[in-house]
Amino acid sequence: MEKKDFEAWLDNISIAFLSLTDLQKNETLDHLISLSGAVQLRHLSNNLEILLKRDFLKLLPLELSFYLLKWLDPQTLLTCCLVSKQWNKVISACTEVWQTACKNLGWQIDDSVQDPLHWKKVYLKAILRMKQLKDHEAFETSSLIGHSARVYALYYKDGLLCTGSDDLSAKLWDVSTGQCIYGIQTHTCAAVKFDEQKLVTGSFDNTVACWEWSSGAKTQHFRGHSGAVFSVDYNDELDILVSGSADFTVKVWALSTGTCLNTLTGHTEWVTKVVLQKCKVKSLMHSPGDYILLSADKYEIKIWPIGREINCKCLRTLSVSEDRSISLQPRLHFDGKYIVCSSALGLYQWDFASYDILRPDCSCVKLLNLQYFHLVLSKLFQNHEYLYIMDLRTEKLISRWPLPEYRKSKRGSSFLAGEMSWLNGLNGQNDTGLVFATSMPDHSIHLVLWKEHG
Repeated sequence: MEKKDFEAWLDNISIAFLSLTDLQKNETLDHLISLSGAVQLRHLSNNLEILLKRDFLKLLPLELSFYLLKWLDPQTLLTCCLVSKQWNKVISACTEVWQTACKNLGWQIDDSVQDPLHWKKVYLKAILRMKQLKDHEAFETSSLIGHSARVYALYYKDGLLCTGSDDLSAKLWDVSTGQCIYGIQTHTCAAVKFDEQKLVTGSFDNTVACWEWSSGAKTQHFRGHSGAVFSVDYNDELDILVSGSADFTVKVWALSTGTCLNTLTGHTEWVTKVVLQKCKVKSLMHSPGDYILLSADKYEIKIWPIGREINCKCLRTLSVSEDRSISLQPRLHFDGKYIVCSSALGLYQWDFASYDILRPDCSCVKLLNLQYFHLVLSKLFQNHEYLYIMDLRTEKLISRWPLPEYRKSKRGSSFLAGEMSWLNGLNGQNDTGLVFATSMPDHSIHLVLWKEHG
């Protein structure tokens, strides 16, 4: 048959074939196959698989492809990226897919960043860190050596660690390099807090002092307590310093002049922790933006309003047992929304707007001590055994890291948590720096640090 005649015949057959029912089409194909020889059957076999395949990501509009991809779990998405360059291009271009993947894992994200490759990298870094945590390979250790007597006080901020010792000195260290930046002569330090210009110390000599880093000079001396000062906090905006003491009192001072503005009474045990923080929630007693002072002893946490005014009365006293059968550990955290403390029986969390107590029913928390509690992850530890990381979404321990025989302190001042933001979700950048620090019997400081990304 001539080519022209064949094409005309094929057109007529095609029109007739399209007019048939599905059953008739199937019968026609069956008949044609029965008439085919080996060459035709081989041709059919080679092309049938290709004809049956449909690349939906290539054929569908981009918006529909993005909608379908949102239903896939992140691990499947990564596998799909390996199918072809076209699939990788489409999947990697979907901002919402990778933002959703990060959200589903609990990570913090900034919706204003619309670069899909950025969120894909965040996700990949996050799952790498989680794998390293589960494999106990996320951290490394080092030591700081320089004090000649027991280290009582530790305070960490922005990659710098301040240590206060019984050798009448305080030192400021860069934890990434292990180098001592400043070393100044002080009194015996039971508590320390610092910023770029100054260091504030609470001492076993019953006083608080303010020192200048650059010169080592004492700029203020706060006298008035009749017992050792175990905890200090301050706020430059308010020009206020607060101190908690073994004399059962909390004192409020003018930071710039050293004048005692008020003495807060009501505690019946050593005040081992004071926290000055801005409130972030509204209640009948306070509004967002108000400054709040928390003071804690062995059994109670007291809440005080504070500002430029001198007088203030206790807003509320929080406790977990009326008969004082349960002792609180001297680790107190307040982020403006929640108050968190722990005891031998478990973890205690209060909603600051209502003062209602929230207690996660988590058996492992009852066996471990609180290091730091956040929205996604939490740090807990056992004395002289392990540092634990717990996933609060599943209430399962996901990682542990061995700890040395460090020096114990009833005031909880011999150890501290380092960086905190990663506990509220990894974002690809906040998993650096200090994880845990503790003072050792040989007067050194043991550091647990994040390893660099693999």
